[in-house]
Amino acid sequence: MTVADLTADAHRPHLEMIRGGADIDLGRAERAVAELLSALGQDISDEHTRDTPRRVAAAYAEMLTPRAFNLTTFPNDEGYDELVLARDIPFHSLCQHHMLPFKGVAHVGYLPGERILGLSKLARVVELFARGLQVQERLTKQVADWLQDQLDPKGVGVVMEAEHLCMSLRGVRAEGSRTVTSALHGLLRADHRSRAEFFSLTGVRP
Repeated sequence: MTVADLTADAHRPHLEMIRGGADIDLGRAERAVAELLSALGQDISDEHTRDTPRRVAAAYAEMLTPRAFNLTTFPNDEGYDELVLARDIPFHSLCQHHMLPFKGVAHVGYLPGERILGLSKLARVVELFARGLQVQERLTKQVADWLQDQLDPKGVGVVMEAEHLCMSLRGVRAEGSRTVTSALHGLLRADHRSRAEFFSLTGVRP
């Protein structure tokens, strides 16, 4: 993913349009869904399924395309050096192995350096990487790495908790089980007190 360089000076917000997602051929996707339904023994001429290929193609296109947003940062004029944490950010994604959804919450925090991030952008960054075919481990790391690269903070921590339908609806059918993953950088990884504070505030036991 290509991200343009931040160009604003130190006294103005950084504004950067972030875009993502792959090129999607809706017509081809619709035909593929129709073929899949037929192969699974479904009657696509039935009134209830006649328009299903179009609806499924459109639904997957939406789930695989993150919304563009402006990255907004501000100078840390007050020298704030305590943890900034957004808890319980809802997210959903698609399992790369089965194309079934997994959904849950993300806890995203950082120790500011010279700049701070608009709070809503923490949720936007989660969505940026969640809208695609994913595995939870990689998704967690991508969010943490992106914040570390873009903000150059003193530390970054990301914890994700999610239920995977590929695990609860099929196979072992462990309904209600949740997978927890984490990624840490800087002081939130190296300093045990900062690390303990982060996990304490997220409510997740490391």
